[in-house]
Amino acid sequence: MRIPTSLPRLKGFRYPREIIACAVWAYHRFALSTADVEDLLAERGVIVSREAVRLWVNRFGRHFANCIRRDRPRPNDKWHLDEVVVPIRGKKHWLWRAMDANGEVLDILVQTRRSGKAAKRFFKRLVVQFGAPRVVITDKLRSYIKPIKTLAPDADHRAHKRLNNAIEGAHRPTRKREKILGRFKSHRQAQRFLTAHDPINLIFRPRRYRLTATSYRHARHDAFSLWADYTAEMVT
Repeated sequence: MRIPTSLPRLKGFRYPREIIACAVWAYHRFALSTADVEDLLAERGVIVSREAVRLWVNRFGRHFANCIRRDRPRPNDKWHLDEVVVPIRGKKHWLWRAMDANGEVLDILVQTRRSGKAAKRFFKRLVVQFGAPRVVITDKLRSYIKPIKTLAPDADHRAHKRLNNAIEGAHRPTRKREKILGRFKSHRQAQRFLTAHDPINLIFRPRRYRLTATSYRHARHDAFSLWADYTAEMVT
């Protein structure tokens, strides 16, 4: 990973910001645990504990995710919404996810209910951030009907299970990370991790099947350039 090596050190941190940024990148880009990242850094001569990696990921993951959201283009006005169950300490929680027609994740929200109130809360967050959509595609959960009709009366609401295959596939990385993490430990941990993981993972994993080899290399180079810029913006 090519990033500048002459950036000023973060106050209160032993290692340069490039190493911290590399640890955050490796953790979110690949299906790695904090122990895996610890070993990767050790191979490069950087001796750090897995607890330090965990603290870096928790503290700076949100910074990178916020930078990515800030600089991304305006999303498509065709949205896909879906929800999936996430067990936390033996209790059902629901992960609500929204993405646009280009595959960009708009927002996620972990809630304890799969009700009309929960659907309204999630959809309202989206409308406040991005404005009303032109088309909304959901599964057949009836809880979506009233919030969409109220908050986006002109939107074309299409409730059909097969139309939502794209966003259902977007849940797979979450399931993969769940296994590595040994399931999420708390509602707060799940929200914090997924809020950072989705945008970071997506910029380094464009839809490769739609790109030529040259286009994919250019996309990867652009992602690394953005990451270097965001590393320079890190603050304590």
